[in-house]
Amino acid sequence: MRLIIADDSALLREGLIGLVERQGHNVLASAEDAPGLIDAVRAAVTEGVTPDVVIADVRMPPGMAADGLDAAVRLRDEYPNLGIMILSQYVAPAYASRFLGRATGGFGYLLKDRVAKVGDFLRSLSVVAAGGIVIDPEVASQLARARSGPLDSLTPREREVLALMAEGLSNTQIAEQLHLSAGAVSKYVAAVFLKLGLPVGEENRRVRAVLTYLTANG
Repeated sequence: MRLIIADDSALLREGLIGLVERQGHNVLASAEDAPGLIDAVRAAVTEGVTPDVVIADVRMPPGMAADGLDAAVRLRDEYPNLGIMILSQYVAPAYASRFLGRATGGFGYLLKDRVAKVGDFLRSLSVVAAGGIVIDPEVASQLARARSGPLDSLTPREREVLALMAEGLSNTQIAEQLHLSAGAVSKYVAAVFLKLGLPVGEENRRVRAVLTYLTANG
């Protein structure tokens, strides 16, 4: 993967660079503030090397508010196929909702504590690069706490499977976590698609199912 990493903490920024480079990924550039992030992505694209994923902190200079998130939203508007992985110290479902409301994939929102689980973090990057969605379980729980509407028809097990889909897990990984057979998980996933009105042939059914789950609260 080709990555650009932005975080105002030099320790975390360099740690992330070292982590992904040890896995054979290419860090095109890094930035310590939101304007630097935008400039780095634009420069890479101008040189003909579009990053697969941008990793950005929510709060960065110059404003130390949601500058990193604002920069990521701006970049996604300019480059619709750009994968975005947002890292945050805060659950803040409203931050994730700014991307989820756009009904598109290639997005992740993880709490920084999750980076310590290296295998899970790298898997999440791969999901985002492939156009999928990964939402931190704590954030997903708050977003969908008052599940309603299209999710009412789902059984508890189907909701459980859909929640794990929202974490970016594949059918095989869901089967391992729930101690189910691969065939059983496939049936639950198919039932979810059917009940959410996502028939065979629907483009990006998995992404659309996750978006429905996460935005059920409006």
